[in-house]
Amino acid sequence: MTSVTASPPPAPYLPQRGERYRLVVPNAPTAPRIARDFLGTVLRNSAHPALMDDGRLCVSEVVSNAHSHTRSVRIRVDVTVNRHQVLVYVTDDEPGPPLKPGPLPGTGPQSQAPGGDPHAEHGRGLLIVDSLAGRWGTTTHGGSSPHAKTVWFVLVEREM
Repeated sequence: MTSVTASPPPAPYLPQRGERYRLVVPNAPTAPRIARDFLGTVLRNSAHPALMDDGRLCVSEVVSNAHSHTRSVRIRVDVTVNRHQVLVYVTDDEPGPPLKPGPLPGTGPQSQAPGGDPHAEHGRGLLIVDSLAGRWGTTTHGGSSPHAKTVWFVLVEREM
C-alpha cells in the first residue's frame, strides 16, 4: 500500500501577544463598509497607522466576497495587532471556495481573472489582497464535515 501525505493548508502565524479585536456583522450590503471602518479605526489607533489604507482595502474586498458569494448569516472579522504585524481573519459560515471565478491562491498577481473582461468591476478582490498583503490564505473549519471558512491576510509595514 502506498502512503500519500498531503501538505496542510497554509496557516497564518498567530502572534502569541497582541491586541485582539472582533467584529460580527450581518451578511448585508453594508458589511464591507462596516468592516472597512472597523479595521481603519483599529489601525489608526495602533502602532500601524501606515497600514490603514491597505488594510481597509483588503478587508473590504474579502468581506465583499463573503457577502457576494455565500449565504452565511453572519461575517466575522478578527484582528490581531502586535508591534510586528497585523493579522486579519474574515470568517463566514459557508465552507465553499473563497471566490467563484478567478485564480487559485498562490498564483500571484494578475491583471484580471482568467478569461475575464479587463474592464469588469468584479473578480479582482483576492488579486488585490495578494498584491498588498505580506501573506494570505484560506482555512476550512470542520474537518471532514466542513462548516465554515476563513480568508486571512497578514499586513506588515514595508521597509523604506
